[in-house]
Amino acid sequence: MPQTTLISFFKYTGFRNRWNALGRMGRPPIVQKEVAGLSFFKPLGTGSGNGFSIKPDFSTYGFVAVFNTEELARAFLKTPVIQVYTKTATAHSHVLMHTTKSHGQWSKQEPFKSSVKFELSKPIAVITRATIRPKLAYKFWRNVPSVSKSMEGYDALLFSKGIGEFPLLMQATYSLWSNAKAMMNYAYQNPKHAEMVKKTRELGWYSEELFARFHPFYQEGNLIPLFL
Repeated sequence: MPQTTLISFFKYTGFRNRWNALGRMGRPPIVQKEVAGLSFFKPLGTGSGNGFSIKPDFSTYGFVAVFNTEELARAFLKTPVIQVYTKTATAHSHVLMHTTKSHGQWSKQEPFKSSVKFELSKPIAVITRATIRPKLAYKFWRNVPSVSKSMEGYDALLFSKGIGEFPLLMQATYSLWSNAKAMMNYAYQNPKHAEMVKKTRELGWYSEELFARFHPFYQEGNLIPLFL
């Protein structure tokens, strides 16, 4: 069975629940050597809005985890680790995905291995992740709002969230589309997105970057709209 990536999001209300969720960023209730088949794990905070954002969202947290097989990823969803995250959450969602394409590194690793064929008619998820050079962070964040706003108005965009391990300098986005064709239209025809890609190449904002596409095939929960 192919490598499988799990991305999960959890929403919390109340100061204590949010504080505990923030604490799990630094002390996640998971140890790689104790979880069968787990090859990569990152706890994630989130940003406000639908993409990159300098303003954090202290109500929503998540993680991304990569497993050697689909069977092991599904088994993980039934473990007590998941219950630690969900027992105080007001809403949560899990999405299992197979990689169609990935290039770049995340923390000097290449966590996602392509395992399925890219198909335009299928739902698609995209993770873009970057470590921003500190001396260029100001210029980067000046350009972000217009790109994030440019994602509005796409009916095929089901869910989008800024995610990251460290405020301002280690940032990513996760977007989920009802079909890959719509995502491709945004990526290659939206002028704000094209301008951001051009500036990235010219200015070298990132010391490390990664881009990955996935076909999601399973979901559960009530935070992300049902699409499968």
